[in-house]
Amino acid sequence: MAQLAEYINGVPNLSGSDISLPKDGEREQVFLPQSGIDWDNVKSAYAIALHMHQPIIPNPDQPLNQAEEISYLQYMMEHPDTGDNHNATVFRECYKRMGDFIPELVNQGKQPRVMFDYSGTLLHGMLKMGLDDVFDNLKRITNDPNYRHCVEWLGSAWGHPVAPSTPVQDYRLHVNAWLQFFASIFGTETVSRIRGFSPAEMALPNHPDVFYEFIKTLKDAGFRWVIVQEHTVELENGHGLEYKHRPHRLIAKNSKGEKLAITAIIKTQGSDTKLIGQMQPYYEAKGLGRIELDGKSVPSLVTQISDGENGGVMMNEFPGKYHEAINESSGTQTPAVNVTEYLEYLDTLGVKEESFPAIQPIMQHRIWEKFEDGAGPDKLNETIEKLEKENDRFHMEGGSWTNNISWVQGYEKILKPMEQVSAEFNRKVLEKGIDPSEQRYRNALYHLLLTQTSCYRYWGEGQWVDYGRELCRRTEEILKQDF
Repeated sequence: MAQLAEYINGVPNLSGSDISLPKDGEREQVFLPQSGIDWDNVKSAYAIALHMHQPIIPNPDQPLNQAEEISYLQYMMEHPDTGDNHNATVFRECYKRMGDFIPELVNQGKQPRVMFDYSGTLLHGMLKMGLDDVFDNLKRITNDPNYRHCVEWLGSAWGHPVAPSTPVQDYRLHVNAWLQFFASIFGTETVSRIRGFSPAEMALPNHPDVFYEFIKTLKDAGFRWVIVQEHTVELENGHGLEYKHRPHRLIAKNSKGEKLAITAIIKTQGSDTKLIGQMQPYYEAKGLGRIELDGKSVPSLVTQISDGENGGVMMNEFPGKYHEAINESSGTQTPAVNVTEYLEYLDTLGVKEESFPAIQPIMQHRIWEKFEDGAGPDKLNETIEKLEKENDRFHMEGGSWTNNISWVQGYEKILKPMEQVSAEFNRKVLEKGIDPSEQRYRNALYHLLLTQTSCYRYWGEGQWVDYGRELCRRTEEILKQDF
């Protein structure tokens, strides 16, 4: 396939090309052949992922209803004396610095590893700002055969939406848009190497029908595995996980009795940026050994993800600690690895996904105790309502980094306009079968996906809600004028 354009008539290239990943049974090994790790002597391993995100906002320096849409990073850089905006130049450096660290360590004979989760809005914002040096660094370690085995990109949802309360058809649009936009920047061959997925805010739907569609979206796109927070899932008996440092099989079952499964990698609880900033996963992994899985001896795997730029620990302590951990762990029985590299090693042992312990989203055990398999969505809703009345701690709002954020309660001011514009897009665009390669489709899609960025909801009120409502208004206007 020819190289895709990053922008078409000024709009990000988010639709119109069929970008998908190799499906089950079609995947070739992409990391293990270049791994260089003596896997049979590895007792335990550790993996880290850096999550990077900046939203797109209407420029606060202009009247809200006419403001240019810019990256929040750009606004921070233009107003360094406001709040914490002085961090903007450090953030910018954080987005590119792994492109310096990886070659430096490889050239020293070390075995660095890192996984990346960059939101579509961040990539778009940096492109529009002309941050070519950032992309030069990222492309070097992503595409250069000398370094690309060290770097694993995780798929994402383009606009950084939270899955539990984003309409399922829109979430699918986000996932496909991210893959296409990533391919336009880094190349179609590079996107074909992606295997893992990272949900925004680690928010996992637990409503059975919503969760089933979430997993179906990932499976249809070709993802092999997904990273989940330990307290957003449970064993099928409703208990907590027993041994977190191994792959699990995440089961999705809907109200019709249909089932899907995907490999889940567990991120354990803790102060996220502090854990990675000080490379805690390495030190935890040093205390673990091999375990039995599917009758085979396999290394334990400690996995953590955190913001890659936020907080003093990540900004200041991480570079030194990362170099220290990689220098110390390279070539040892506790190396740094990337998750797909680890799973590809398990493949060579004949370990199958079916042998992984089965888990499901939190609260589902209570549903399956009372719900007749395949009884349908109406019966499911009745069951959920009954459980909510019986126990005020029971909820179907999903789980996230912290369980005290529901992403639903308290967000009515922004959720209602978001839901209205989503319904309008569905009615005027999706149901009518408008060609995704049309410019009007691409423009409406771009604005729709912007409206669902988690930042507009996170605060619940104030200026950020105003930004979100304005983007909803703009999307409605586009839908009225163009369709």
